[in-house]
Formats: sequence, C-alpha cells, structure tokens
Amino acid sequence: MSIRFGTDGWRAVIAETFTFANLRLVAQAVADYINAELRPNGPAEVVVGFDTRFLSDRFAIETARVLAANGIITWLSRTDAPTPAISYNILHKKAVAGVVITASHNPPRYNGFKLKASYGGSASPAQCLRVEEYLEVQQREARGPNLMSYERALEEDLIRRFNPTNAYYEHLESLVDIDKISGGELRIVADPMYGSGRTAIRAILSRTRCNVTEIRGEMNPGFGGIHPEPIRKYLDMLAATIQTNHADVGLATDGDADRIGAMDAHGTFVDPHTIMALALRYLVEKRGWTGDVVKTVSTTMMLDRIAARHGLTVHETPVGFNHIADHMLNGNVLIGGEESGGISIKGHVPEGDGILMGLLLLEIMADARAPLHEIVADLQAQYGPTCYERTDFVLKNPVPKGEMVARLSAAAPAELAGESVRAVHTFDGIKFVLADDSWLLIRPSGTEPVLRVYAEGRDADQVRALLDAGRVLTGITG
Repeated sequence: MSIRFGTDGWRAVIAETFTFANLRLVAQAVADYINAELRPNGPAEVVVGFDTRFLSDRFAIETARVLAANGIITWLSRTDAPTPAISYNILHKKAVAGVVITASHNPPRYNGFKLKASYGGSASPAQCLRVEEYLEVQQREARGPNLMSYERALEEDLIRRFNPTNAYYEHLESLVDIDKISGGELRIVADPMYGSGRTAIRAILSRTRCNVTEIRGEMNPGFGGIHPEPIRKYLDMLAATIQTNHADVGLATDGDADRIGAMDAHGTFVDPHTIMALALRYLVEKRGWTGDVVKTVSTTMMLDRIAARHGLTVHETPVGFNHIADHMLNGNVLIGGEESGGISIKGHVPEGDGILMGLLLLEIMADARAPLHEIVADLQAQYGPTCYERTDFVLKNPVPKGEMVARLSAAAPAELAGESVRAVHTFDGIKFVLADDSWLLIRPSGTEPVLRVYAEGRDADQVRALLDAGRVLTGITG
C-alpha cells in the first residue's frame, strides 16, 4: 500500500483506498510525528474537524481515537464545519496541528485527510514528508495503530467535543463590517452546495437587516449528484433561486467552504478572478490597506494593474494555496488567492476562505450601494477589459510535465493570436504573456493525465483564439 500526501494532505476514493484501516495508519503516523517533533511541555493538542461527506464524522472520530491513544488531546468538532473554521481554531486554541476530514470540491466518492500546521494553514511539504516517513517506518515494523475507545477518551479528557464556529464567526466579524452589510439590506441567496459551509452566511447575518435564503443546506453526502465546486455549470439552482427571490446576489461555497463563487442579480457568474480584484480594489481604495499581492500563475492580470496603480508589489506563484501561505507567513501580504476560488486577506489564517470572501463581497456591495453587475462593470472599465476561460483535456498518452514544458519553451512562438509574446514563464507549466497583458498558460497536471489550458484576453474572441493556439502548440486534436 502506498499513501502519499499532496499539497493539502491525502485524498482517495472511499472504500477503495480511503478506508478505516488506512486512516488509522495515517493518524498514527501523524501522532508519531507530533510526539517526536512537535510536542510542547505537557500534552500536545490537535483540532479535528470534518465535512458532510459519507462517513466523514466517523473517520474524524477514528482519527481522534488514535490521537488520544497516543496521549494527544484532541478538540473534536461536534458537527461538520468549514475547513477555515477548523484552521482558525488551531490558532485560537494554540494547538500544534489540525486535521480536517474532507475532499473539498472533489466528487462525492472521494474523501480526504487534510493536515494543518500550527499556523492554521496547510502543513508544509516538508511536514507532510515527515508524516509519510513515519508511516513507512510503521509499515516496515508491521506495527498497527494505537487505539483508545471513544468513551474512555472522553472520560480521560483526551477527546473534547466543541463548537468551532463560535470563535471563528467572532473572528470573521473583526475582518468585515457587519454593520455596513446590514445597512445594505441585501437580499442574498447562500448556496453551500450541501457542504460544511451550510448555515454559516445565514447565522453570521442573522441579526442584520439582510434577508438570507439558503439552498442546498440539508445533509446530503452525495451532493445531489454534482461536484461541490462553485463554478458556473453546477450553479443552475442558485441562478433559479436568485430569479425567484429577486435577490441581489448569490454566494456559493465548495464542499468544505474554502472556495467562493458568486452570481449577480441576473444570474451571471462572478468568477474568483473578479471577486479577488474587487476585494483588492476595495481594501486599498476604501480601507486604505497596504501590503503585497500574491496570486497563482493562473490568476487575472487585473490584480497586477490595480497593484501598479497603488504602488503594491505582486508575487506570482505556482498553483496551490500552500505557495500563497508561504508569503502570508513570511511577509506583509494584503491579499492572496488563486483562480479556483481560494482567497484570504491580511489578518486571517493563511488559507482560502469562501465564507470570509462572500461576506467581504457583501460589504463591497453595501458600500457601493449599487448592484453587483454595475460594480463589476466599473471594475472592468477601470482595470479591464478582461475575459477568462480554462479548458481541460484528458490525454490518452500524457507527456511528462517537464518534457512538455521544455519542448514548448524551446519552440516558443514570437506571437499568439496576433499579439507579440513579451515574456515566457516556466515555473509551473509554461505561460506566454503578450504585449497587451493577455496570456496563455499550458499546464500539465502532475498527478493525473490531464492538460489544463488557461487564457485571459480582452474579449471572448481573443480568449478563444488563445485557447486554439494552445491546442495547436500542444498537438491536441479533436
């Protein structure tokens, strides 16, 4: 058996690889790592949470039983909770680590074991590697996991059930202006997509003058047959409810609520690029914030233009929020985010938070006292125009990532879609930046036979031309 951690822990198909037996082995490796390398004076403490997936609550209890059997105090969530709520509680309780049982936006047949560090973000690659090494030692020695009964762990105060949303909601209210949101008297549709963000927006705004309707908030481990990912193709129900309720805005979060997507009153999708650009402009121009901007290689150039106007430094990273977290932990970062919808701001944990960004979008709307589509149009007039699209191709015979990047780099064209190429970046796939700030990114997956082609341009025609050029460059047919 081979269990490997990605950038945010271990993810696998339930009942195939993600089993109780394998989960206990991973939990034991985490316990070995904590006790050998992280244990403070006295017992170590860990925060454990879970999402709404099939058996997530049981997997979380099993994780807590293993940790308790190793003398580690485990703060175990009473119910499913957003990943950023668990992450914040790691800081709040001064725990040495955290675990969230979730597969985030992945299909319902998957589950996952997200490992969090003491700073409230994803464990570093080095930390994940150490856990893998402890797992290998455990297997080499044919040593099974330690396990304590749930009842005994409760009696000995090694498992402590708690509500993670209390401290988390209080923290969010220090980052957004709830009174300003209340003054906007907005009609909101919250769509947690059956995930662990359910009830969050409604609860936080319960004492405001806003009207919040929640859809897809009941427990449904199959997510209604969709991927719990807040992208346009999964949000038909949100669009219909906005229309029925004559709502001002719809907010969608993914399976564990660390990603955000939105819709305006017309049911038009407002993507994370736009949400992050709106947030940056607002934080700089309305709140007077300063600091660096961190974005992944696949994220909009509007951020660069806003930063340039206000004299801010932009850092571009490989895809993965762990790269953004590195900057947030080691510098003065105003905002950091990626095109998939994981975004965070100064003062928060170094982790994407869909609930926080949804609330900040409401504050932006309330401050502007204008419909969301008008606010977006104003942003595009100031810092656009931009249009974005991504296409994923499943490859029958995938070429190694490094090999494809080397080949495309060696044969880099002088122009694409009628614009000259002014820069080529190869730190995550290959990105061609054009003279007019449009760009094409070709990025082979490192874990599956998928080639992702991203493009941003002035309009839909230019984006289509760039995507077609990407198809030609890579030799994809059909």
